[in-house]
Amino acid sequence: MAMLAPTFRRALLEARSTLPPTYLLPFRANITTISHTLETDNVPDPLIQSGHHISKDLKQKVQSHPIQPKVAPRPVPSIPKASANARKDEVSTEFTANMKSMLPLLHSQPPHYLTVHIHGRPYLLTAGDTLRLPFLMPNVKPGDVLRLNRVTHIGSRDYTLKAPEPVKGTRDAPKKVFYLDERLFVCRAMVVGVEQEPLRIMEKTKRRQRHVKHVKSQHQYTVLKISEIGVKSLEEYEGTLEGLIR
Repeated sequence: MAMLAPTFRRALLEARSTLPPTYLLPFRANITTISHTLETDNVPDPLIQSGHHISKDLKQKVQSHPIQPKVAPRPVPSIPKASANARKDEVSTEFTANMKSMLPLLHSQPPHYLTVHIHGRPYLLTAGDTLRLPFLMPNVKPGDVLRLNRVTHIGSRDYTLKAPEPVKGTRDAPKKVFYLDERLFVCRAMVVGVEQEPLRIMEKTKRRQRHVKHVKSQHQYTVLKISEIGVKSLEEYEGTLEGLIR
């Protein structure tokens, strides 16, 4: 038995060595285009006969109420809160009995002055004044005539017509600024030209650094000439109101 054991082990090893490696063996797959899942032979009888037990009322109910796909609700747009510097401009069209009695007196006492707001900045103007705006007004050129309609005060030597006081803003509501009705007055300005300041060079440095940065600036300003300032009479103002009503 001791002699037979090595010979038997050697015969097994020789038989294993004669077999080819697994990657050289033929690979065959049964590929077919026939679907066996829909055949009635593979489906149990209870599932095939389950459709016969559905009542007609249930079938009609399902057909009358088809299943509709669920539509996602539209997102509600979030209303942004008013910022600290937000403001809302409103024109005061209220014409009281006091204004009706004082407007003829204001009209009969020229010359008049106006407090005009341009881009939120007030300017006290009279006819013939030259206004140098601290910015370059866009989309204008020399010779254009502008009508200024944001006015908070109309005055003469003895009388002054004021707009309602502005309302301070809160965290939830912006600041409200009231202006007089533009049908009460006429204010026209002509664009004279554009001025340019001399070139300025500013040196900017940082601490513990030797590099010096030179920043150049040369701003431009728009110059306006106030050509006309006038206050409408009571008849003219009431005529414009009647024209709007008609």
